[in-house]
Amino acid sequence: MNIQSVLELIGTFVFAMSGALAVGEKGQEHDWFGASFIGFVTAIGGGSLRDVLLGSYPLVWVQDVRLLYIILAGIVCAGLFYPFVIKLRRTFQLFDTLGIALFTIVGTEKAIRLGFSAEVAVIMGMFSAVMGGVLRDMLTNEIPVLFRKEIYASACMAGAILYLVLYDLGLERNTTFLASVIFIIVIRLLALKYNLSLPKFGRHPKQL
Repeated sequence: MNIQSVLELIGTFVFAMSGALAVGEKGQEHDWFGASFIGFVTAIGGGSLRDVLLGSYPLVWVQDVRLLYIILAGIVCAGLFYPFVIKLRRTFQLFDTLGIALFTIVGTEKAIRLGFSAEVAVIMGMFSAVMGGVLRDMLTNEIPVLFRKEIYASACMAGAILYLVLYDLGLERNTTFLASVIFIIVIRLLALKYNLSLPKFGRHPKQL
């Protein structure tokens, strides 16, 4: 099993947990089916969109049935240990951060492997990472994190660019993967800790 497969499995697991945890994060009540559905959509949403745009069929979760069991395991873990993990500070953000970091690099690498340009690879890496979370937030009646002020998709883009730079420099593949994943995690956690955000688009009417 190569590093891409390992990262995709881990990313799928933590995104499934992220989706299931989101059900109770805002005090919403769902049964196991509802939580499972949101966990499933969160886990496969970004990767499915990536594969459709890249013309890569069958979709990765259709081709590899292991992902379905990984998603189920993530949902079950979230449910069984929910009283414990939900009390941990920023647990939800941690799982989400791990998910976007892993999926960014998996998506970027897949686009490059299929022969697409660096620009397309960066976008596909970002889409892989953020679209599952966007669908999760929409299903739980939240403003998608992509549209909030905090640094999110831009961290994924920066990590994808770093991956391509290291790839062009000829660094060993596993090192390139791990360094890029860690880079995204560090940016995201710093943004959460210090409430960092990108400059706002446009100006307030009072400033005109």
